[in-house]
Amino acid sequence: MKLSTVDSLSTVDEKQWNALVNESGGKNNPFIQYDFLRALEQHDCLQNWGWQANHLLIHDKEILVGACPAYIKHNSYGEFVFDWAWADAYQRNDLDYYPKLVTSIPYTPAKGPRLLALNNDDAIKEQLIKGALEIVDRKKLSSAHWLFCEEDDIAALTKEDLMIRFDYQFHWQNQNYKDFDHFLQQLSSKKRKNIKRERRIVVEKNIVIVVKQGNELSEKEWQTLYQFYQITFMKKSGTATLTLAFFQAMADKLVAIFAQHNDKIVAGAICFQSESTLYGRHWGCYEDYDSLHFEVCYYTGIEYCIHHNLKHFEPGAQGEHKLARGFLPVKTQSAHHIKNPDFKAAIKDFLNREEKAMLDYGQILNESSPFKKT
Repeated sequence: MKLSTVDSLSTVDEKQWNALVNESGGKNNPFIQYDFLRALEQHDCLQNWGWQANHLLIHDKEILVGACPAYIKHNSYGEFVFDWAWADAYQRNDLDYYPKLVTSIPYTPAKGPRLLALNNDDAIKEQLIKGALEIVDRKKLSSAHWLFCEEDDIAALTKEDLMIRFDYQFHWQNQNYKDFDHFLQQLSSKKRKNIKRERRIVVEKNIVIVVKQGNELSEKEWQTLYQFYQITFMKKSGTATLTLAFFQAMADKLVAIFAQHNDKIVAGAICFQSESTLYGRHWGCYEDYDSLHFEVCYYTGIEYCIHHNLKHFEPGAQGEHKLARGFLPVKTQSAHHIKNPDFKAAIKDFLNREEKAMLDYGQILNESSPFKKT
């Protein structure tokens, strides 16, 4: 078997890549699929913002048997596993933290397979990990990171002595609800009344919610939706790295949620959909309306999942306020290799202390469940 790297997926056979994705448990994950990753490259979403493709491949003769979606990073933007303090510590000690190697989906804090292997084979995963560490040595990088990994990949990474870090997101689970009211009945009285109040505020302002598939959008609706995406980054002093052409290329996986007031679109959200899951990704509005964010980004998504029999709704990273609205804590995990032995020891000590704090935090979150006690 031969390990190599490529700086673009254009040189990789799409069917072989997606076959590995399916065998690694990613069939229902839109972000690890070839078309999503390739669209990022084709539509100017990566290199200008510090993502240099360096995908790892393992071939057995002409057959692709292993792969990692990997990037050499010159910053930590768009990763959602925050290591800014690590970079700052390097700088204060006159060392370079960048560039580093990151196996992740750019700008996408969603779990999925990261070590793609024929038959989900552990030996191939081991070779991918060792190949990445060899790249760190050969290119004189500071570190290697695998972000938002599934459990089986974490197990393989742990065997290779990588340091594990975890955090929490808030996901909604469809317990075969008949409709939104059926879901509400499972919540405590206080949480149920608050959600009803927030939805009522939106209705009383004569705001109408419209849900459309990406391939149903007119050119004007595309432009408006993209403006909402840009507005949020401008408000938060961030950068809108994804292009309109990228979103349009992913139209068959995209769900748009619009809010209309007086026949004018005033807010919108961008979601992606698989056969089992709705992923909330971006939202924006022209002006603030009480409770509209909750309606567009959470409640309409829950109704959509119930209506389309989707099992999960992942509305994105962070946000404890999601807990009171029916989203429960789910652990997300990453793995880290730090080449410098002194910094490795320091970061390992930090992660051990962080883990204890996160376990306590997770217990508090679980005790704060909005659902009725059983």
